[in-house]
Amino acid sequence: MGFDGEAQLRAVALRVTRVRVAVLAAVREHPHVSTGRVISLVRADHPTVSHQAVYDVLRALTGAGLVRRIEPAGAAARYESRVGDNHHHVVCRSCGAIADVDCAAGHAPCLTASGGHGFVVDEAEVVYWGRCPDCIDRSANSEGSR
Repeated sequence: MGFDGEAQLRAVALRVTRVRVAVLAAVREHPHVSTGRVISLVRADHPTVSHQAVYDVLRALTGAGLVRRIEPAGAAARYESRVGDNHHHVVCRSCGAIADVDCAAGHAPCLTASGGHGFVVDEAEVVYWGRCPDCIDRSANSEGSR
């Protein structure tokens, strides 16, 4: 089944606009995309769209649960369309690449907090840090050429 941004917007009672559909498509087609990249992607087809309009749409889509905002420590906010499954992320310390990692325990919220202080936990956010295969290969190649 293909992408139907209009139906997704209607399903969460958001008014359908060309900018909302374009932003939703950009996030869907480019997982873990930055706000700046979303602006560039949207402006490729809609050059008069303002930065503020894209920020407003991202906020509305996030609030409606159509996109998820992630903020790895020390990195700019990123957006993805994979929502509702409480998955996690792995981030490369060298280049900043981000990839999805399925839930550690198989069901949300994935982790049981020890001593939850009376909170009812419904979501867990885990970020794994390391180096991606490309950065490892580059490092190995640069060491081998010495």
